[in-house]
Amino acid sequence: MGVLNVTPDSFSDGGRYTTRDTAVARALEMIDNGARIIDIGGESTRPGATPVPVEEELARVVPVVEALRETSDVFISVDTSQAEVIRASCAAGADMINDVRGLAEDGALAAVIEADAAACVMHMQGRPATMQAEPRYADVIGEVSAYLHERVAACRAAGMTLERLVVDPGFGFGKSLAHNLDLLRAIGELDIEGRPVLMGVSRKSMFAKLFESDDMGSRINGSLGAAFWAAQRGVSIIRCHDVRETAQMVRLARAIVADDPVG
Repeated sequence: MGVLNVTPDSFSDGGRYTTRDTAVARALEMIDNGARIIDIGGESTRPGATPVPVEEELARVVPVVEALRETSDVFISVDTSQAEVIRASCAAGADMINDVRGLAEDGALAAVIEADAAACVMHMQGRPATMQAEPRYADVIGEVSAYLHERVAACRAAGMTLERLVVDPGFGFGKSLAHNLDLLRAIGELDIEGRPVLMGVSRKSMFAKLFESDDMGSRINGSLGAAFWAAQRGVSIIRCHDVRETAQMVRLARAIVADDPVG
């Protein structure tokens, strides 16, 4: 899954793809480099971020979805929590909604069902503005798993089929470095009704903290190492900025475990 932030303030690439043409060009580049899903986001959810008005999110996201759908048959995901954005994005051609708030906002779940879209539900402790202030868990694996089970059950009770759901433990969303490492260590054992797991650790500050070096090279190295680890343990979707390099790590991991024999 290639990350396409059409925002001015995302932590890694904010401001780089804020026009329709630059965003579509970036999406096509990621597809050429191995992305099978493009995840378009119009609201930064980095630590400390504040919400974006719905009208602004719509203006950022929908034209890009429309243009990309006209250009490519790639699977399009939209990273949003707002019912209006869900409806408009799916009408424009999006296939999936990737929601950091687990489809728990007013109308979000109903909007996904009305659009007959797939969805990824993520765990987050708190809200982006304050989530990294002091995250606490008695049992991070158990609590994240319980929340994801609850959200999958809520989606199914509302009428979604299990096959349309993906789960994301939410690395960095209300988690300390120790919590993130616990989740990464157990990523292959996370079983939420057999649903595919999405992992998003690309370029995150957890690697700057781990390596005690906040440079982009260190963040990318950590991201690629985590991608290799996760791919060997059956993670289905890896959300990333560095698509070519991540795709190579996934290919290597699969070749080693003989899921993708070479030669």
